[in-house]
Amino acid sequence: MSDLLHYEDFPAGEVVTYGAYEVTADEIKAFAGEFDPQPFHLDEEAGRASILGGLCASGWHVCAIFNRMNVDEYLARSASMGSFGVEEVRWVRPVFAGETLGVRRNTIERRVSARRPEMGIIKFHWQVMNAGREVKLDTRGFNLFKVRGT
Repeated sequence: MSDLLHYEDFPAGEVVTYGAYEVTADEIKAFAGEFDPQPFHLDEEAGRASILGGLCASGWHVCAIFNRMNVDEYLARSASMGSFGVEEVRWVRPVFAGETLGVRRNTIERRVSARRPEMGIIKFHWQVMNAGREVKLDTRGFNLFKVRGT
């Protein structure tokens, strides 16, 4: 039997937490410089002068950090078959330099595909939080996993 995580390894109602990713000012600026060059992501002074109150990470940067934590926690050691994508992404609060982020994952729905019985479809609700448990990112979406023994 494979050591990889399969559909069966994600029971409905399961809630798990993981990750400890520290966000740095240099990383915020580097990501923003390449992908989201808005002043409040590039410069401390501009960040303080904005409604965000300080240099903060792009929401897309937070999504990338979130994805990395998912890969490190379970996707890299799973029988993943991809994803249908996400239904919603909400940037609830800004992420500032020096914050350490983690993920809370809740398995909210699961079923085996009627057309492809070797594939399990799991809907997750993920929240990215700082060490104080403030929700920074809230998203729901799907992961597809191989059904064990098919």
